[in-house]
Amino acid sequence: MESEKRMPLSEQQEWSDIIPVTQNDGPNPVVPISYSDEFAETMDYFRAVYLADERSPRSLKLTALAIRLNAGNYTVWQFRRLILEVLNVDLNEELDFVDNIASNNPKNYQIWHHRRWLAEKLGKGSLSRELEFTRTIFFHDAKNYHAWSHRQWVLQNLGGWEDELAYCQKLLEEDVFNNSAWNQRYFVVTKSPLLGGLESMRESEVTYTVETILANPENESPWRYLRGLYKGSMQSLVDDPQVSSVCLKVLTANNYSVFALSMILDLLSHGYEPNQELTHAIEALTSDSQPPDSNVAKRICSVLEKVDFMRVNYWKWRKSSLPAQTV
Repeated sequence: MESEKRMPLSEQQEWSDIIPVTQNDGPNPVVPISYSDEFAETMDYFRAVYLADERSPRSLKLTALAIRLNAGNYTVWQFRRLILEVLNVDLNEELDFVDNIASNNPKNYQIWHHRRWLAEKLGKGSLSRELEFTRTIFFHDAKNYHAWSHRQWVLQNLGGWEDELAYCQKLLEEDVFNNSAWNQRYFVVTKSPLLGGLESMRESEVTYTVETILANPENESPWRYLRGLYKGSMQSLVDDPQVSSVCLKVLTANNYSVFALSMILDLLSHGYEPNQELTHAIEALTSDSQPPDSNVAKRICSVLEKVDFMRVNYWKWRKSSLPAQTV
């Protein structure tokens, strides 16, 4: 086994001049940690070079060993960065090291922080590699928050916007329930310097989202995305006939769609005047109520209290908060 072949640092000539610094847990540690011999020795030697501020090739190798044993040690990563700067190491080789460490630690914050530092140093030359790296992460974990955050940082600071909307489209074709891909799509639509902003993209994005909702009406992500397309302009949401139309189509096919009902409720709360067809569809949902409520918004709340039991108190509160004049 690899552990059996390892030569202790204390037996290596390279480290013969170093006096290890043991961990100080105080005189009476309550629950002392049982470290492996390899880990304890590695950290003892690391503390020695760290306290001496030795920024040397052997210290760099020692940080690599320490990171492989514990990739979450912030101090080791920070000291490694100081060493890299002094030694003027090829940072592309350092990316190779990070690739290897990240393969077993894809959600380790310290790794992503280090990777961003490297990308800042390398600049646009690292663009393709960083985008490909995140794609690799998403292949195994499509919702890795660290990877998405890193990708957004790369786009904003290094570029690469040209194909990002198409990439989001590809991810959603593979899994339309991927809320991270929906979030990234919104990020691109609102932040990309190539697309003209939310208002320029709204019409085409609403069309795409409506089609997606009709194909999967119980998928919450496109409903939330649809709302986001009107962020800061609630009146535009109310006035767009595509919004009320998709709600009506979904309610006609699936009477108790929570997402369609809550969307209609929000429209009504902001001055929307429902047409006769939609009014009849809502009335049909509570045709057995005793007595029937003439207030459409209150009817919707009553239905939501029954079909969305987890938020029954919320819908009761919404009903009690409705103004008397609400349709």
